[in-house]
Amino acid sequence: MGKQFQILKLDATDSTNLFLRNLLRSEDPPDYTVVVVDKQLKGRGQMGTVWVSEGGKNLTFSVLRRFDAFGVEHQFVLNIAICMAVSDVLKALGVPNVKVKWPNDIMSGSVKICGILIENVLKGSIIAQSIIGIGLNVNQTIFEGLEKASSLKVITGKDYDLDELLQKILERIQYHLNGIEAKTVGQLLPAYEEILFRKDKPSTFISPIGDMFVGYVRGVSPSGKLVLELEDEIFKEFDLKEVTLLY
Repeated sequence: MGKQFQILKLDATDSTNLFLRNLLRSEDPPDYTVVVVDKQLKGRGQMGTVWVSEGGKNLTFSVLRRFDAFGVEHQFVLNIAICMAVSDVLKALGVPNVKVKWPNDIMSGSVKICGILIENVLKGSIIAQSIIGIGLNVNQTIFEGLEKASSLKVITGKDYDLDELLQKILERIQYHLNGIEAKTVGQLLPAYEEILFRKDKPSTFISPIGDMFVGYVRGVSPSGKLVLELEDEIFKEFDLKEVTLLY
């Protein structure tokens, strides 16, 4: 048995990550405090994108995790752990072809069903707390203007109980975060790379200034950068702000 989750349910909020961050400032919430919202008003994705969610149909929540001695240089292990936790649950539900699009979108085939946003609160070079935000499309079936988005219901044809699903994901998060401070990216990478979206396939990328280029996703570096093979067998590492994978 792991620690107990303390679950706070909200009707609506701008962002569950923001709510937890404010809670940290004003109170001292325990480890594994979870904030779940029925309707998220301003969900944020990576790099400021907006996450669109229909009220009451999806899972939108954030988990607080406290650490004692977690060096910031290992922060990508958190990313891996959370991606693996979510993908474990989706695979167990029979979702086909579960992949992780670097760094942390969860896909089924070529459509996105889950976004993850991890925000770390630092004390010097140590991560004191982590706020793990997850937005999973569950029972929503219409995604206007988002042709690359889908949901569990669209993919499997089934309706899901959100509370049950939340419980399953929280249990896997706890499983993957157990002893995480002692783990290295190198130890966890093989399982993550095994489900890496577009791995070893020619893919199109775009740079921040709009240059498009083709490369192969070959893996992830120990610091969590995307390793691409470009023409002439040149290998190059890119961080989140340096490259975007087009589908």
